[in-house]
Amino acid sequence: MLHLSRLRTLHELARLGTVGAVARSLSYSPSAVSQQLAQLEKETGTRLTEQVGRRLVLTDAGRVLAEHAAVLLEGVERAESDLAATRPALSGVLRVASFQSVMLSLIPPALTVLSAEHPDLQIEVHQREVEPAYEGLLAHEFDLVLGEEYPGLDEPHRPGVQREPLLEDPLLLAVPSSGPWCDPEGIEDLADASWTADPETVMPGVWVRNHLRGLGVEPRVRFETIDLLLQAHLVRSGHAVAIIPGLVAREHLGSARLLELDGAPRRRVHTAVRSGRRDHPATRALRTALAEAAASLDSAVPPKLS
Repeated sequence: MLHLSRLRTLHELARLGTVGAVARSLSYSPSAVSQQLAQLEKETGTRLTEQVGRRLVLTDAGRVLAEHAAVLLEGVERAESDLAATRPALSGVLRVASFQSVMLSLIPPALTVLSAEHPDLQIEVHQREVEPAYEGLLAHEFDLVLGEEYPGLDEPHRPGVQREPLLEDPLLLAVPSSGPWCDPEGIEDLADASWTADPETVMPGVWVRNHLRGLGVEPRVRFETIDLLLQAHLVRSGHAVAIIPGLVAREHLGSARLLELDGAPRRRVHTAVRSGRRDHPATRALRTALAEAAASLDSAVPPKLS
């Protein structure tokens, strides 16, 4: 008899590559991971791992069983989803990982819809950037994540994950309402401006710098932060200019000016779940509520940067 918990340990070793990473993913100690794998080898009568230097790696047989483990674990989630669909009302906990702009604009109205239609369904929301959110999804820490892609910077499609488009969000130039940067005739007029942007270690920061450099502007990023509300405040108070997603720009920039960039670049926002949970009633309910919230957003287009 193969035990799912031990198969999951083997699957995580195939996915993550080290015993330490598996231990962190499953909240086990490294010795407990090794014991699980040793017990699985005893149950199967097959050598599933071998020591290579300091690392424990899968044998050919281990890789074969890990592939079957992925299918079996997905099947269990599909079975749980089908069982949930037989119940008269949604209940339980749905754990969501989201980044800041979606938490500000889409999560609250979606929660309002869900609390009215499914009062026994509890939603937990955790703020995470995209990469940690996906890692948590695959480790079963989260049930659904919100992801984003910037023009020319696509998120890789991960095995075992099903994605669904949610919205396209304009990337807008935000400038103060007064001062030397308030009325640029072109992006080159902001070559000497103080910019605020995400760090270069995350996708939004990479895209902003690449986009501006492609237009011949090397941005002087004086204020580097992943906090979009802080970026908006720095623009609003006249200390910086920025390129900010419309989800944040339209609600949190006050009297600051918004301008549409040439080519109207947009980021794409999507939801992602493990493939086995795509048909879970709670997944469908949350995706529907998020889509309703997205459809209600202000779609007015600001003036173009001349």
